[in-house]
Amino acid sequence: MSETTTHLPEEKARIGAPSIPGFTEEGENLSPLNDNASSLLGGDSTKGHSHGGGVGVVDSSRAGRLTSYNVEDFAPLTGREEDWRFTPLKRMGALHTAELTGAAPKVELLGSEVAQLSTVAADDKLRGVALKPEDRVSANAWKYAADASVLTLPKSQDAGHVRLRITGESKDAAAQHIVVVAEENSEALLILDHVGSAVLAQNVEFDVREGAKLTVVSLQAWEDDAVHASSQQASVAKDAAFKHIAVTFGGDLVRLAPSARFTGERAEIELYGLYFADAGQHLEHRLFVDHAVPNCKSNVLYKGALQGKDAHTVWVGDVLIRAAAVGTDSYEANRNLVLTDGARADSVPNLEIETGLIDGAGHASTTGRFDDEHLFYLMARGIDEKTARRLVVRGFLNEIVQQIGDDELQERLTETIEEELAATNN
Repeated sequence: MSETTTHLPEEKARIGAPSIPGFTEEGENLSPLNDNASSLLGGDSTKGHSHGGGVGVVDSSRAGRLTSYNVEDFAPLTGREEDWRFTPLKRMGALHTAELTGAAPKVELLGSEVAQLSTVAADDKLRGVALKPEDRVSANAWKYAADASVLTLPKSQDAGHVRLRITGESKDAAAQHIVVVAEENSEALLILDHVGSAVLAQNVEFDVREGAKLTVVSLQAWEDDAVHASSQQASVAKDAAFKHIAVTFGGDLVRLAPSARFTGERAEIELYGLYFADAGQHLEHRLFVDHAVPNCKSNVLYKGALQGKDAHTVWVGDVLIRAAAVGTDSYEANRNLVLTDGARADSVPNLEIETGLIDGAGHASTTGRFDDEHLFYLMARGIDEKTARRLVVRGFLNEIVQQIGDDELQERLTETIEEELAATNN
C-alpha cells in the first residue's frame, strides 16, 4: 500500500499570515524561483500559471487545459499525451478520428411525473451552458451530435427518483449529447442507466442552479463489447449541492471524465465512484473539481476492484483551488483492491493550490491486495477463506454503494458484485 496525503486538520486560514508554509495570502509568490528571471522555472515563465501556461511547462496547470468546441483545435492523438498515455487508443473504436454518424443510443425517461424530457436542436442555447470540450473525443462528439436530449427538473420541486435509460443498439461509432437542467431549489436523484452495445462518444452537462440539490448516478452496465467515452461536466451555483456517483462494470473500454465547477459560494460537490474490472477490461476515470469561488466544499472518493489477466483501471483526480477560492475545504482519495495476478491499477491524485487561505485540502491513493489481518480475523471465527474474501470485497465497495440512496439500484449492484466475484471464484 502507498499513500500520499496533504491535510490541514485544525489550522484555519487567517488574514495576514499564510496557512500553508511557503504560501502568501494571495497564493502568488509560491517560490523564491519566481523572482529569478534566469531560471527555467522562474521569472515570466511562472506568470502563465493561472492563465494557461503552468510553471515553465505548457499545460502543467489544470487551469491551462485547452477547451474548444472545434475538434480541429485539438491535435491528433498519439497516445503519448499525458491525458491519453494510459488509454489504449486502438480499442477506442476511432471515436477520436471517425465521423460519428452512427445511431446514438435511445434515451427514455422512467420513474417521474415531474421531470420533463425533450429534444432540442444542436444549436439550442441550452447546449454548452455547463460544458465545453476538454479533449479531442469530446469535441468530436460535440461536432457530430445531431441534437440534444434535455431533462428539466422543475423549480422548487422534488422530482424524486428519475431514471434515464440509455440503450445502445448499434456498433457504429456515434455521438450523443444530454443536458440536465436542475432549476432553482429543485431536488432529484437521477440515474443514467447505460445498457446494450454501443461505440459512443458522449457529452453530458449538468446545469445545477442556485439552491438545487442533484444526485446523479452514472451507471455503465454495458455489454462486454461496448466502447464508451463520456465527458460529464457540472456547473454548480450558489448554495447548490451536487453529488455524482460513477458506477462502472460493463463494457470493453470505458473512459469517464466527470468534472464539476463552482460558480457560486457555499456550494458543495461530492464525487464518488465504484468500478470492478474483469480480465481484459479497461476502465478509466478522470476527475476534475474546480474551486473558482470562495467558501465551497468538495469531497472525492473512488473505490475499485480488479481481477483477471490484463484487467486495467485508471483513476486520475485533479483538484484546483484558485487564488480567489479562500475558505475552501477539499479532499480526494482513490482506493484499489487487486484480487488476482495479472491485473493493473494506475492511480494519480493531483492537488493544485493557488492560495493559502483555505480550511483544508488533501489527497490520498492506495493500491494493494487483501489485508491479511482482515482475512485472519474472519477465518479465526470459523469463516472459510473463500467466504472471508468475498466479505472483505463486499465491505470495501459497500461504502460507495450506500451513497446511492436508491434501494432497487443498491440491491442490483450488490448482486452484480457477487456475480463478479463468482466469475473467478474469488
